[in-house]
Amino acid sequence: MILGVDFDNTIVCYDHAFYHGALSKGLIPPSIPQAKNEIRNYLRENGQEEDWTELQGFVYGACMDDAEPFSGVVEFFQKCHNLGIAVFIISHKTRFPYRGTPYDLHTVALTWIAKHALYGMNAAHLSDTVFLELTKEEKIQRINIQKCTHFIDDLPEFLSEPAFPRGVQRILFDPHHLHADADADTQVRSWLKLLEWLSEQNPA
Repeated sequence: MILGVDFDNTIVCYDHAFYHGALSKGLIPPSIPQAKNEIRNYLRENGQEEDWTELQGFVYGACMDDAEPFSGVVEFFQKCHNLGIAVFIISHKTRFPYRGTPYDLHTVALTWIAKHALYGMNAAHLSDTVFLELTKEEKIQRINIQKCTHFIDDLPEFLSEPAFPRGVQRILFDPHHLHADADADTQVRSWLKLLEWLSEQNPA
């Protein structure tokens, strides 16, 4: 088994980060629920698409300390390590935001991964395990290069891409249960369920 895992909104939960970031910029009232999708919908419904685009760069660049791993992520990576299962973070992520301050989003992401010790306390070898690709096509190519047998992503449209590698088991991470009819081999709503799945795939 070789696992590939998406990064944004799969490993990282941005709900609090987007709420505090939008609030600090005066883009939302405090009554808006602390959920990324709620904030996005509020701004779009109020004709603030450009503000939403700039907010994304601000959160991914300046507010990563407010972003948290989804519950169970760190334990999942640790269990993979204990079982000797290779797990690669493979993400489609631009180097700089489309609008606003040109934060280096790759450096910020790598710092976050090291901070949360997803690969243990030694972050010296992240370049061998973390691949932040600039395009969706390069992300798909990387899944092939690393010979992933399973891939975990929060976007059903990515998992159903015509170019997605055949034979790779597609695991949809859907914490808000928004994609019940998605085309995926497995659907889970939490990393705790993924830990159960991992145990089933690798019985003692």
